[in-house]
Amino acid sequence: MGRPLPDDCLFHIIPVPLEQTVSYGTGTAGGPDAILHASQQLEGYDGIDIPAEQGIFTHPPLSCKGSMEDIVRAISDTVSGVLQLGKIPVLLGGEHSISLGALQAVRKIHGNAGVVQFDAHADLRDSYEGSRFSHACVMRRALELELPLFQVGVRSLSYEEELLRRQEKIGRLDAVRIAETGIPEKILPEDFPESLYLTIDVDVLDPSIMPATGTPEPGGLDWYQLMKAIGSVLGGRRVVGFDVVELAPVAGLHAPDFTAARLIYAVFGMIGRNVLP
Repeated sequence: MGRPLPDDCLFHIIPVPLEQTVSYGTGTAGGPDAILHASQQLEGYDGIDIPAEQGIFTHPPLSCKGSMEDIVRAISDTVSGVLQLGKIPVLLGGEHSISLGALQAVRKIHGNAGVVQFDAHADLRDSYEGSRFSHACVMRRALELELPLFQVGVRSLSYEEELLRRQEKIGRLDAVRIAETGIPEKILPEDFPESLYLTIDVDVLDPSIMPATGTPEPGGLDWYQLMKAIGSVLGGRRVVGFDVVELAPVAGLHAPDFTAARLIYAVFGMIGRNVLP
């Protein structure tokens, strides 16, 4: 049986092993390869159906050499190509900065799509450690693209970021509220865009589940809370792309790699069962 053809596959995996602006733990360059390796151990049946039947095409890893501007441009060009095929780009990080290139492409092709960010951190700084392309700034760049933003799971941010959230009226379901009241049936406001881009930083999960990340924060979501939250935001809406970022593999510790792979496959299943006309 030959390699799947791009036109026959709904999901287009784009590995982006970027590690340029990490500020604490390191290792995100190894994230995409670890996820792909772990994915070989997944069951095709996810408990409901077989998401792989929608077709999965894996692109060669994007080069992450050169300036951040060049890398972001390359990501945007690749994602644009996938979107123009009518397919769903799925970026494997790498650090969270990779989302900017994808969001630029989404803005160009789909216009006013909404961004739903699952993350321990707000990532709303204007610059960090001298870079406006830092992983700590990626959602600030999303706001500059005039894309509506909703944040889930945040539990660490600067006071300036909190002021910006209030000023821009950024929607949020923070981790402390989840701990107190659980995941609501409906998370997004009714007027949030129908088309969504999901960006999932693995540190949204509690470090007891996801220790292999550069900036772990206690008090994160558990697996079923995350699954329910993703299912809630997908209800009645169309995912045009998503990424899973900030996995920093630990030698000999396979569980986080497999968890990230399982997360991606679970989202495939949710998307496939939620296809809108």
